[in-house]
Amino acid sequence: MYLSYLDIEQIAAAALEDFRYCTGIDAFCTPIDQFAKDYLGLNVLFTKLSADGSILGLTAYADTVLKAGDRGFGKNLTLKANDVVLDSSFIESAYNIQKLCGKRRFTLAHECAHQILFEMEPESVQKEHRQKYATRRAYSLRDLKCREDWNEWQANALGAAILMPADRVTMVFRRLTHGRVLTSYDGRFNPPDDLAMVHLTSMFGVSRSAMAIRLEQLGFLVKKPRIEYFDPTEVIA
Repeated sequence: MYLSYLDIEQIAAAALEDFRYCTGIDAFCTPIDQFAKDYLGLNVLFTKLSADGSILGLTAYADTVLKAGDRGFGKNLTLKANDVVLDSSFIESAYNIQKLCGKRRFTLAHECAHQILFEMEPESVQKEHRQKYATRRAYSLRDLKCREDWNEWQANALGAAILMPADRVTMVFRRLTHGRVLTSYDGRFNPPDDLAMVHLTSMFGVSRSAMAIRLEQLGFLVKKPRIEYFDPTEVIA
């Protein structure tokens, strides 16, 4: 199944509307834990998924066993259908819980997206996915050359649209910037744009990198090389 950005935006909007109707929850910041548990019926678990921290989460489409050594953790992990496993680094300390909140939320949204997309596949494709697990990384930088790459791209895009709904991001963005497009100089922002990013990431509970990608998708951010950076608040004598 290959979806366009428009398809993905429509799927996200429909899922969020149905979630709000079914649960009565209409928080401005998408409550992704409730979305996963109460709407999609997912069971979220935490364990060490890799020795180097490169694997953030995985989804089980059927009952299976994740073998020790395959992913760097110390014991076999029995999974049930609809189990979602996130790396335990997200909750290892109060510091990590706070620091990695945006990253954890996006990883869970990514796994929710996989579940939604899986349910949209024809039965023949679902059958291929059952009895195995699939590792997921947030925002893979691989070229989109195979089906798995497209699955990852689609899950990233849908996860972002669920956490950062286009209509709400647009409303907040225009209120903060009066329609002025932000500029990223290789990840660096001048003070007015940086302040806007602080407000946006705080309101939607996401990381700066996730918000920057979403704003670029929506046409609200342009990229320029760092050498072109300027600070409009600087005064030159």
